[in-house]
Amino acid sequence: MSASMSLSSGLASPETTNAAAGSVTNLVRALTSDRSAQVHSGGPTIADLVREELRPLVKSWLDSNLPPLVERLVRAEIERVISRAAI
Repeated sequence: MSASMSLSSGLASPETTNAAAGSVTNLVRALTSDRSAQVHSGGPTIADLVREELRPLVKSWLDSNLPPLVERLVRAEIERVISRAAI
């Protein structure tokens, strides 16, 4: 890059640059005013990252705790039904 062309000099005039920036600002405001619209840079969201990190933890917990939990709850329900039965 030559000394006469700096990073601050662009192809568009300052007026055009300001008008374009204003248009982008208005577009972002319009999109963010609708709560269902998400504006991000195209990368993963925080929710995506949290989900990815929690998945193995939840899987491990379920693998360890779900079978005994289900067995205990089913056993308690069967005992409750049998206690009501007129035998």
